[in-house]
Amino acid sequence: MIPLLHELADQLAAHDDAALRRTRRVVDTPCGPEAIVDGRAMLAFASNDYLGLAGHPALADAASEGAKRWGVGAGASHLVSGHTSIHEELEQRLAAFVQMDAALAFCTGYMANIAVMPALLSRGDAIFADRLNHASLIDGAQLARADMHRYPHGDVDSLARLLEKTPTRRRMIVTDSVFSMDGDVAPLANLLELAERFDAWLLVDDAHGFGVLGPQGRGALAEAGLRSDRLILMGTLGKAAGVAGAFVAGAATLVEWLKQKSRAYIFTTAAPPLLAHTLMAALDLIEQGDALRAQLDALRRRLHDGVRLTRWRLLPSRTAIQPIVIGDNAETMQVARQLWDEGIWAPAIRPPTVPAGTARLRISLSAGHTEAHLDRLLEALHRCEAARA
Repeated sequence: MIPLLHELADQLAAHDDAALRRTRRVVDTPCGPEAIVDGRAMLAFASNDYLGLAGHPALADAASEGAKRWGVGAGASHLVSGHTSIHEELEQRLAAFVQMDAALAFCTGYMANIAVMPALLSRGDAIFADRLNHASLIDGAQLARADMHRYPHGDVDSLARLLEKTPTRRRMIVTDSVFSMDGDVAPLANLLELAERFDAWLLVDDAHGFGVLGPQGRGALAEAGLRSDRLILMGTLGKAAGVAGAFVAGAATLVEWLKQKSRAYIFTTAAPPLLAHTLMAALDLIEQGDALRAQLDALRRRLHDGVRLTRWRLLPSRTAIQPIVIGDNAETMQVARQLWDEGIWAPAIRPPTVPAGTARLRISLSAGHTEAHLDRLLEALHRCEAARA
């Protein structure tokens, strides 16, 4: 083994010692609460399929229809020859759904987030970012080469002080709507007020709110009743929508600028048009999905009403993301393994994804779960904690 590989092997061993190595599970069934994982029947609380649409027969039918109509590849980037009429229709539908002037489709949410900031900001500008923002927002900020100012999680007073004392040409406030590891919702109305006061953009990553929050699942901005040309909305289409992809929505001039200047948009092949065809059907299910959202909320309330933990802590999330903070990395991995042995898949989340000392189980609820599924989870959690008392 060459010295460079020896160095990597030593670093991997250090990850093992700190209980930080990530492993992949192999799933042999469509996404859903009951799955075959690594050859075992498991009850899964591990996906972001919040409305249970990823395995929906209507979407499978739409994908088949889309493949027959459009084939399986776009063949080029959107700005060369890969932009089909179904891509165009999807962007128009997304813009109307989130009540924005225009939308631009991307292959993934990560690509969307690394596209926006570098297109709008550069050296001499400033980004003001929540400390718990998703990694893709952090990477997008670094690519922009603007000055980065991170404010304590959800602390609008600290943010206001930072904005007031930071002279700059252009400013952007950047936040998740629903924070993916805590499940709490950003103070979006307060953030928009600060954006108005300090002449800033407000970029909101609504990956975990789109489809779940707001009337007809239109997202966190719609739930808060916010409209402004300063708003830039990023939504993903592989979570509650159950398919794949992402979009950025905002003022028409903004979206046209992104189309011209976002390298992650310009220099990549368009997503297969069959996915856009499928997403049109997914939007119908989201818009008509009040019963699914009600089921999701009922499961969340049942979890909070039924949990009886004494050492560990269920965070007060009102979303589908329900974290149970254990603290120690090794103990968190042991608990996840015990649950796994009982046939329950609840992922262990450790630093650097979450701050040191806050390792946790990330319980993701889906409208596809039943009350019996949740009761089984609660019983197993109580047994696991009692075994470590």
